[in-house]
Amino acid sequence: MAKEKTTQDKMSFLDHLEDLRWHLIRACLAIVIAASFAFLAKEFIFDVLLFGPRRADFWTYDILCRISTATGIDGGFCFDEMPFRIQSRTMGGQFSAHIWVAITAGFIISFPYVIHEFWKFVAPAMKDNEKRNAQGFIFISSLLFFIGVLFGYYVLTPLSINFLGKYQVSENVFNDFDLSSYMRLVRISVLASGLIFELPIVMYFLTKVGVVTPQFLRNYRKYALVIVLIISAIITPPDVVSQVIVAIPVLILYEVSIFISRIVYKKEQQKMTQELRKK
Repeated sequence: MAKEKTTQDKMSFLDHLEDLRWHLIRACLAIVIAASFAFLAKEFIFDVLLFGPRRADFWTYDILCRISTATGIDGGFCFDEMPFRIQSRTMGGQFSAHIWVAITAGFIISFPYVIHEFWKFVAPAMKDNEKRNAQGFIFISSLLFFIGVLFGYYVLTPLSINFLGKYQVSENVFNDFDLSSYMRLVRISVLASGLIFELPIVMYFLTKVGVVTPQFLRNYRKYALVIVLIISAIITPPDVVSQVIVAIPVLILYEVSIFISRIVYKKEQQKMTQELRKK
């Protein structure tokens, strides 16, 4: 272990760049391999997953329809068919969509390995106790990312498709959406949700390096609430129900981030106190 640390200390800036390059190459290779399998599973990826939220029997619509019926709130979630069609108006439109969907699926599938490569790059600079305390980093960050992806797919995407697919400025205008536009909405909804759910991990590192403190997060909670509502209004349809559905888990993540920040901050303060006593 001492030899490993000595070697790490003697590495030059160019050596670190070379090390980073190989980590990036391995991460990209994992994405390519996973994307290749996703490319071959075209029928399942498109017909079952991507086009699932445009069907009336999709799980989210069924749940929201039952809730709206029981509460007497008409949210427009009970319907027999989406009033729009998806079409491709360019020669390479379907092939291009196939490629980008495969790459996106490859990134999602290989996310734990990508995080593993990132961890292998930063781990040598950490102390032994820090490595032990952060052993669950890959598992927790991957779990949060996948939960965010599921939230984006089962909540954010259906809400957006339901609203935008039915929205009309006039009965004389029929909704014919381009394939790339539909795929872009699904891709952004899923990936954005996955990355937003990494908020506790981000706050963990920001607290560890001293950028934020739990007191700072508590003091600016009301501003964070406003920001969350603004983000919810941007990434969701402009109706109150959808914005609340999206805002609630983000606010919960913020509170979890405060809790994590408090634990990390307390440990950092204890460590500083012990170091001062040794001096």
